[in-house]
Amino acid sequence: MAVLNAQTTLEAALASIAAQTFTDWEFVICDDGSSDETAEILASFRSTLGAERVTVLTNPVNRKLAYSLNRCLDAARGEFIARMDGDDLSEPDRLEKQLAYLDDHADVDLVGTAMRRFNGGGLGEVVQPAAEAPDRWVLARASGAPFFHATVLARRAVFDAVGNYTVSWRTERCEDLDLWYKFFAAGLRGRNLSEPLYRVREDAAAIRRRRPWGRLGSFATSFKGAWMLGYPPSAYIRELANLMKIFVPYRVFDLHRAWTQSRASRHDRPNRESR
Repeated sequence: MAVLNAQTTLEAALASIAAQTFTDWEFVICDDGSSDETAEILASFRSTLGAERVTVLTNPVNRKLAYSLNRCLDAARGEFIARMDGDDLSEPDRLEKQLAYLDDHADVDLVGTAMRRFNGGGLGEVVQPAAEAPDRWVLARASGAPFFHATVLARRAVFDAVGNYTVSWRTERCEDLDLWYKFFAAGLRGRNLSEPLYRVREDAAAIRRRRPWGRLGSFATSFKGAWMLGYPPSAYIRELANLMKIFVPYRVFDLHRAWTQSRASRHDRPNRESR
């Protein structure tokens, strides 16, 4: 986990890992130059669980997510690596079920999960499904990411094969996208569990963090990745269309997000009640 000024959500995120039914874990956390109470919360968590289970790293200045996650990877000792964000929640059996899947599928290198989106706007929780078996062509289609970054649990060999995260201006808001291009270029295989074992916080503030510079970086990363994987010209055209979102006002994104979440909530309600 890498965190920056996460004092309002961090304690709940940490508690969701402390409550895991699988208990043989270490938690490596990098504070990426926070100026709020994040450092104090991390120090208390480490004191409670012990230094042998919790490692806290600190960047004197903000170095962004890719750099911070690489520091975590360098410090981690485990055979498996799981991701977690400081404003989200993991279900109690998340690690247990993901590890069981990798134990049962030796030919799979990484496993993600579906997730539930939640916010403080009163729209409730919306299940975000994940493709069961994404392949190297998924990024050439307009079908979204192959894996939800914060949900994944991977064999350590995955990060060795791809050279960890790419630290660059173009990956500052899309380090996961770059990771997936490298993942498929290395011939690795991933799967997703259909059960939503992760809760991701999604609100207007998150949308507004997607600055034009970040969209330009995503555009450059996608062009590089499309060339790496030998995608057809249609993939480049799609990325040009995505780049045009720079000119769309945030208010339009707010309205579209509210509409899609409200619609998904109505469709999901009968399924939840039947369960």
